[in-house]
Amino acid sequence: MMRAVPRAAVNGIELEYDTFGSRNAPPLVLIMGLGAQMILWEEDFCGQLAERGFHVVRFDNRDIGLSSQLDAGGIPNVFEVMQAAAAGKPVSAPYTLSDMADDTVALMSALAIDRAHVVGASMGGMIAQTLAIRHPRRLLSMVSLMSTTGDPALPPPTPAAMQVLMTPRPFDRAGNIASGLEAWRVIGSPAYPMDEPTMRDLFARSFDRGYHPAGVARQMAAIFASGDRTHALGSVTVPSLVIHGDADPLIPVAAGRATAAAIPNAELLEIAGMGHDLPRGTWPILIDAIAAHATRAAARAA
Repeated sequence: MMRAVPRAAVNGIELEYDTFGSRNAPPLVLIMGLGAQMILWEEDFCGQLAERGFHVVRFDNRDIGLSSQLDAGGIPNVFEVMQAAAAGKPVSAPYTLSDMADDTVALMSALAIDRAHVVGASMGGMIAQTLAIRHPRRLLSMVSLMSTTGDPALPPPTPAAMQVLMTPRPFDRAGNIASGLEAWRVIGSPAYPMDEPTMRDLFARSFDRGYHPAGVARQMAAIFASGDRTHALGSVTVPSLVIHGDADPLIPVAAGRATAAAIPNAELLEIAGMGHDLPRGTWPILIDAIAAHATRAAARAA
């Protein structure tokens, strides 16, 4: 792993980031999900993508980890936000997914990257979709992983997964880690058992880097304020791959299918027994799919 610089000043904020692999290789930007720090793109995962011939960039989204915290935006009432969205009412938020997509483009510019392959997981997939809509010239290809179009008519999380999403995590270190593990047992992949020591370490490092629940609330408000992308996705020309686990309890597989159906010529890969996580057992499938998709996109563009 090569650490680039501690932070990049972008879009009026600062983003913490890492890079892996040769700077001369095709860039591949990884975008993590709601409340998730960049370290959930594990170093070995990034390293294996770098070994496939990519210059890999991972970063903390705004309001999470070691990137800028936007506390001046206040703390949204998540229940009220969800109720307003369910009723079809406008949702007010300090920022939207469009702002977060613009952050990504600004980070690319700060790193002298004109165009990149982009992979987004969960909320990161929503940001990747927004990039394909707003900034198609900056993308070589796009992968939307365990994500959704934002269509409110799609199936909701299971009751257990919804409880995980809405239950505040404890502020003490031990309780926070234990809560994270319990949540992962609910949303994780039934066919790929959780590696508890690895996940315990990830939750511990996330807590130590910076536990910031107010930022998570603002990110959630951004999701609901950004609405349904289905119609806009119909204009996407970026080569797109949608990957989704068929056992995802948080964002059911129907959302992945809807995403692939909304994007012209998108490919869909469903992974049997995969939930809403990135267990090591899925890495060969994911890395092969991401690398092959990027290679095909590059060949078509040549």
